[in-house]
Parts: sequence; structure tokens; C-alpha cells
Amino acid sequence: MKKVLKIVVWSLIGIAVIAVFVILALKNRPQREQTNIETAQLVDTLEARSVLTGSIAPRDEILLKPQLSGIIAEINHQPGDIVKQGDVIARIEVVPDMMQSSSADSQVKLNEIAFKKAEELYLRDKDLYEKGVVSKEEFENSSANYFSTKENLENSREARDIVNTGISSRTRSTSTTLVRSTISGMILDIPVKVGTSVIQANTFNDGTTIASVADMKDILFTGEADETVVGKLKEQMPVIVKIGAMGEKTFDAKIEFIAPKGQKKEGTLSFEVRAAVTVPENSGIRAGYSANAEVVLEGAYHVLAIPESCITTDNGKSYVELVTSEKPLKTKKTEVELGISDGVKVEVKKGLKEGDKLKAISY
Repeated sequence: MKKVLKIVVWSLIGIAVIAVFVILALKNRPQREQTNIETAQLVDTLEARSVLTGSIAPRDEILLKPQLSGIIAEINHQPGDIVKQGDVIARIEVVPDMMQSSSADSQVKLNEIAFKKAEELYLRDKDLYEKGVVSKEEFENSSANYFSTKENLENSREARDIVNTGISSRTRSTSTTLVRSTISGMILDIPVKVGTSVIQANTFNDGTTIASVADMKDILFTGEADETVVGKLKEQMPVIVKIGAMGEKTFDAKIEFIAPKGQKKEGTLSFEVRAAVTVPENSGIRAGYSANAEVVLEGAYHVLAIPESCITTDNGKSYVELVTSEKPLKTKKTEVELGISDGVKVEVKKGLKEGDKLKAISY
């Protein structure tokens, strides 16, 4: 039994070795050439194109910051909402500072005492003036003092209200507790929730972002072009932007910025390119979509063209095999001057005429 098992094992090993050699031999066998006959033809359009990869984003994304510190008491919108300039996005509830609150209360009390004294003096001088006992000048002085202390009292009360609540009766409509949109557009993000503590911007802190708003009709494609392509790009050059998430839908755009300095990434020098996208109504574009931009680098129109597979090169020159006889197949090596290529066909400037038959090699 052991002997039979050993024979089976060695047989399997032998079959595996033979199979490996057969696979290697088939892989290393030279591919068989297939000869095709192609014809030089006139084409209407021959364009060399390049595709830039990048993403879609609004030109300006505005970050809304609070004008005072406190706690988010109310949020009136959500991401995706369309808002107008001045619309209230959120309301902040102020958490008063105890020292400032105490100082404000003390100032109100002092002004109340001063006002009460000035009021008594004013009423007394008014009565005496009407009776002709005091002069007009003396009455005007007490009157001015009365109205001055009254204004000081009202101002101190307003200041106390602002310290304690962030709102005063005079500034209720323009209160700094209300976070308003500074532009018209779409709310892209609201990174805070009701109850979140927020900080106003200052010298040491950028402040808490309440919301980001952008005009989604003013959109940019931002991509990268490598050094072999960027020299052929120009500002105002048209491009076609295709957004992967939106299927076959395309958008017209124009290049408006080409970076003067490249950035080296993974051994390749690339340059930032930005293009302004023409956005139709109700386009459905969202910020951050990945996109490709196809740009025509150069083009030739109504020219003679042949397939790339017909071309061979030797010492920097280009040649084709011009067919002089199909049966039997006979060819003549002919030098040609080439122009623009779209990767499939190439323009022929000299050396051929329309209708010439050419030998093409494929595998």
C-alpha cells in the first residue's frame, strides 16, 4: 500500500513539473504577427487631448464666525439650504463673565443715584424758574445735567444687558448673538450643534466656525498637469469637465490659472491648473466631487491620416511600408513627415497621398 502511495505522489510531482515548463514555454513564445492593410484617408478632425484629474469646489467658501463667545441656543438651517445675505443661521446665548456682570451692575447703581439727584435738582429749579426765583442760565445748567445723567443711566443699563445677554433694546435687530450669512449661497456645512460652546475670533484664536457658505454657481475645477503637458496649456483655453458621480454629464469650462511653480509628488513634477466651470440651473453639483477635465492641446482639421500601427522609426525618422502589390504582398519602405497624433491615428504631412495602401502590424 505504501509503495502504491509513493508512486502516485511522485507521478503528481512529475506532472506538475512538466506543466510548469509547458506554461513557461508558451509564455516566452514570440507572439505571432498579424498583417493588415490600411488606407491613408482624409479625416475631418484630429486632436491631441490630455486629461487632467482633480475635483470640483466653489471659488469662495465663506466661514461664518461668532462675534462673541457663548453657547449655541438655536440653529435655523441645515447643510444644503439656500440662504440669502443677512439670513440668520444660528443664535448664540451669552454666558456672562461674573466680574464684568458685577461691574456693570455697580455702574448702573451709581448712575441711578446720580440721576435721582439730578432729577430732584431739575424739578426744583424748574419750579423756581417758573416762579422767577432762579435765572434762566441756572435752570439750563440743571436741565443739561438732568438729561446727561439720564443718558448715562440708559447707556449703563444697555451695557449691563449686553454683558449678561448679548442683547440690548437698541441693538436687538442687529444683535451680535445672531449669526447671519454674509453672502447668498448654499450652506455646505454646519459643524456645531445646539449646546456647543463657541469662541469669538481674537488675536490668539481663529474662532469657532458656525457654518460654511458658498455660491455654488461660481465653481472651479482644480486639477494637476504634469510637466510634459503644462507647457501646451494657456489661459482661456476651453476644457470639458466630466464629473464621475454624475455619469456622462459634461460641463464647459475655461482655464483661468496655471501655477507658475510645480510641486514634486512621487517623483513627478505637477502644476496646479484651475478652470472656471459654466454651471447651468439646477445642475446638482456638490462641492468636493472628483472630476476629470479634457483639454485639446492641439488639433488638425481636414488632413490626411493613417493608423499609428503603420509607423516604424529608424534614427529619428518615421517610415511606412507602402504596398505596391497585395497578391503577393510587396511593400516599399517610404519616409513620411508626421504631425498631430490622437493616440490612434496620426497626421501625415508629407510622403503619402489619399488612398495609398499601407502595411500595418498587429499582435
